Order: sequence, then C-alpha cells, then structure tokens
Amino acid sequence: MLARYDLKMPHAVFSGQDALEKIRDILAENQVGRLAVFTDRGIRGAGLLDLPMAQVQQAGVDAVILDDLPAEPSYEEAQKLVDQCKACGADFIMAVGGGSVMDTAKLASILMTDEYGIKELLDTPARARKCIKTLMIPTTAGTGSEATPNAIVAVPEKQLKVGIVNTEMIADYVILDAAMIKKLPRKIAAATGVDALAHAIECWTSNKANPFSDIFAMQALDMILNSIERACDDPDAMDAKNRMQIASFYAGVAITASGTTAVHALSYPLGGKYHIAHGVSNAILLAPVMRFNEPACRERLAAVYDRCICGRETTVEGKSAAVIARLEQIVKHLDIPTSLTEFGVPREDLEALVASGMEVTRLLVNNMREVTPDDARSIYLEVL
Repeated sequence: MLARYDLKMPHAVFSGQDALEKIRDILAENQVGRLAVFTDRGIRGAGLLDLPMAQVQQAGVDAVILDDLPAEPSYEEAQKLVDQCKACGADFIMAVGGGSVMDTAKLASILMTDEYGIKELLDTPARARKCIKTLMIPTTAGTGSEATPNAIVAVPEKQLKVGIVNTEMIADYVILDAAMIKKLPRKIAAATGVDALAHAIECWTSNKANPFSDIFAMQALDMILNSIERACDDPDAMDAKNRMQIASFYAGVAITASGTTAVHALSYPLGGKYHIAHGVSNAILLAPVMRFNEPACRERLAAVYDRCICGRETTVEGKSAAVIARLEQIVKHLDIPTSLTEFGVPREDLEALVASGMEVTRLLVNNMREVTPDDARSIYLEVL
C-alpha cells in the first residue's frame, strides 16, 4: 500500500431522478455561448442524444454535434474529431457516450492549442493543460471514464492500445442519469459492467491501493457484485441500473487514486490488434489473471468476500477462492465469451501477444505479483 496518496475528482457530480435537468444550470453557470457535443452515430441513432439535447435547447445554447467517431478509435481518428472541435469555436464541451466518446472529449479539452496533438501526448502526456471545461454524461455503466484522468487510444503501428494520463483531463462536471442506460442492449451492458468490475477489483488489489482508493473500490465491488446481473437482465430494473452507474463512477475514482493491474495490461493488445471490445477482453482475462494473482492478494480477496458475499466460507483461502469463482459466475451468466478463439485469435500470435502485453509497464508495475513473459504466456494460453 502506498505511503503517500492523493484523490482528485470531478468538480461536481449529479445523479438521481431527472439529473439531466442539471445541464441547464451548468450551461448557465459557465455562461456557455457555443457548446461542442461529443457523441457517436450509434448514440444518435438510438435516440439517446435527444434527452440531453432537449435540455441544451431549453437553455438556448448554440451546439455543434461531433459524432464521427468509431468504436475503439485510433489516435488519428480521435485527433480528427479534436480538430473539428478546435475549428468550431466552442467554449464548453459536453460528452454523451461510452468510454471512447468521453476519452476523446477529454483529449479535446487539453488540445485546444496548436502546440501539440494526441501523437505527441502518447510520449509526453504531462505537458498538456486544460483549455476548456467539460461535462461527461455516460451512456454505459461502465468505463468510469467520466471520473478518470485517462484517455485510451489505439496505436495501429504498435497494434496496441495506449493510455494517456493527465489529471488536467478530469471532468469538471458529471451527470449520472439512469435514463441514459435504460435501453442499453444486454450485450453492451454486460461488457461495460464487467469492465467496471475489473476496475474495482484491480484497484483493490493494486500495489498502489491506499485508504482513498480502497473506499471507492470496495463500495464499487459491493454494488457491482450484487447488482450487475439484474441490471443487465431486467430492462426495468432502474434501481440496479442506477447502482451500476454510481459503482462505475466509484471504480473510476479508484483508478484515479490507485490504478488497474495485469488484467488491463494484458487486454490492451487484444483491443489494439484484434479490435475486441475493451470490456470483453477484460472479462476474458479477469478470472485467469486473478487466479494468478491470488497468492499475493489472498487477504484482500477474502475481505471482498466478507463485505460483498457473506457466505459460509470460514477460511481465508476459501473466501479468496469464492470471490474468483463469483467473477467467473458473473461472466458466464452474462454470456460473455471466455476464449479468444471465438475472435479468431490464432495460437501462432501468442508470442506477439506476450511481447505487446509486457510493454504495458504502466499497469504491470501495479500488479501485486510480478508478471514475467512466461507468466503472461501461460495466462494467454489459458484463454486461447
């Protein structure tokens, strides 16, 4: 556990019934003249953008909608949308979408300048400073991007996803309104929900875990482990969906205070080369990595059992094993694939996967148990 630690969060977070109505107050408070709205065509096509845009229209604010963003964008694709934002003359950014949308909007908030672009920030992210305030409205629960200082982009030449981390990207405002995830397809709700679960349990078992991150990671785990299945299965379970949305935010705060570990590190090559959805790749690796880590974090996993499961296990070993079994049970219940063969990943690519995964030292250093290339190879083989 860290001896020194800090906690940085969005300036203001709004949740609960009709939370979207706060948009009008936020725009008025910041005297917004022109609003840049980051989203994607899937969100627009599903009608989800209509809910927040109704509030923007009531506020009488001119808005430019930027939606030309693919899922899991490369840094060049994200830069294209950032350039459109720079050209539109906006003085405030609102993001309505999942992780990729919010990450790109956060990048735009520090790139309203010609001094550097996303490519430069891949190597020197600390040089950037916030140029424009942001409001994040997540449409999944989720990536936790609304709470973090991270932006993930694909780097095609490396066949890898890379995280740009700079606390200047932390959102100024966040709105968590369960109406935004009410109609989320089960497949997407499942993948993004397990992503939040991975955030929470990785931060709880991270080398950088500390009293700040522990508060948010454990509360997120309690809410997710006891809500995720109902939130995904029942379209009308708004209470469970609201808990998942808040838990996703909490897990994002835990990332900011601590950090994810080998699950995310080894999943990045899967998204970068094979374009497997981020939440799915994390789900595939979640139990295998946690089984590998278990000897180094057994007491911490047992604490999760005591808080979140409360069954009949009495030994530390039994409690720890039960938590990992619960992770597997959730992934299976949600019908998320557990093998890379379903995505056409050939065994011949194993060494390339190992090499790429071992490059993600930013996260591997957080892992309580050291991951060697041989260890990474064994973990990948388990899911090939």
